[in-house]
Amino acid sequence: MGSFIPYGRQFIDEEDINAVVEVLRSDFITQGETINRFEKSLAEYFGARYAVVFNSGTSALHGAYFSLGLKKGDKFITTPLTFAATSNAGLFLGARPVFVDVEPDTGNIDVSKIEESVTPDVSMISVVHYAGHPVDMEKVYSIAKKYGLKVVEDACHAMGAMYRGEKIGSCRYSDATVFSFHPVKHITTGEGGAVLTNDRQVYEKLLMFRNHGITKNPEKFKYPPDGDWYYEMQFLGFNYRMTDFQAALGISQLKKLDRFVKRRREIARKYAEVFDGNPYFDLPVEKDYAFHSYHLFPVKLKEPYIGKKKEIFSGLRTEGIGVQVHYIPVYRHPYYREAGYSDTFCPVAEDFYRREISLPVYYSLTDNELFSVAEKVKKVFNRI
Repeated sequence: MGSFIPYGRQFIDEEDINAVVEVLRSDFITQGETINRFEKSLAEYFGARYAVVFNSGTSALHGAYFSLGLKKGDKFITTPLTFAATSNAGLFLGARPVFVDVEPDTGNIDVSKIEESVTPDVSMISVVHYAGHPVDMEKVYSIAKKYGLKVVEDACHAMGAMYRGEKIGSCRYSDATVFSFHPVKHITTGEGGAVLTNDRQVYEKLLMFRNHGITKNPEKFKYPPDGDWYYEMQFLGFNYRMTDFQAALGISQLKKLDRFVKRRREIARKYAEVFDGNPYFDLPVEKDYAFHSYHLFPVKLKEPYIGKKKEIFSGLRTEGIGVQVHYIPVYRHPYYREAGYSDTFCPVAEDFYRREISLPVYYSLTDNELFSVAEKVKKVFNRI
């Protein structure tokens, strides 16, 4: 069978390892200055005023939703074609997701269907830049402003992507943008995430939320301090802190992001060339307003292969190609069905799920491996 080629993986070099070792040998391996340096680097790179790092993309989503005021009894609009964390983060706060169907080509939320789902109890829209292709944010923001809604960009797939020539993460058309640093994402800190925002109040809430709801800032105290040791817990927060050695890895990885994205786009272009005009599946698109960063390379099965997806998937795995499926629509999961979503049905998302398979795409994927993937894909499809 040969070596196994996963759908995604991290790239760690000696520079990354040395950066981590340096912090491990220092006085502070958590809650030190390296966190601040990483946050400043993120804000500067993406063009936002503030960045706050967390111990996962999920906790970053939780922090973003909380800091924007999402609360029990609220509803928020989002997509079913995502990892469960996008909607779970709202459930943590007692809010309920309203699932809006997706575009058939990009897999992104169908912006033309958002407004019909706005009701008085909807307070937020959380969009996902699926696979690294940006949502048409100007249109989303226009709807949000019309109804007084907050906007979160779940950009866990989209680090390095651009919308109308501007980096996703600048928050030009949102109140907050969330990134993930999981190993299959563009850069990694092992586990980790970040929230970027241009709002000072949101920033200050994020800092407290990841640290138990605690502040040590005398200007924010509600009661007179007992002494220099004094701090206050002002709301129920969580321990969502990132370590300094993770942040050191993040700083080192961020320096490589442009190179990582460039290679992912090269891989996507080469896939497009080798699979041009193929009878098996449709390739990802890139709309004129988008600069795709290709966290995923999702292909969509054509007829008559849709009904043979299980066989194709297992055949590719047997050949050593670590394909994956992104995603089972969130409302299909047992927890959601039992929580009142058993009648929810988004036909385009369902069709996307029936067709989608993600091929390997990551920085260290070589051309030889890519062509091997292509050969094995054709081999599997030709014997189906």
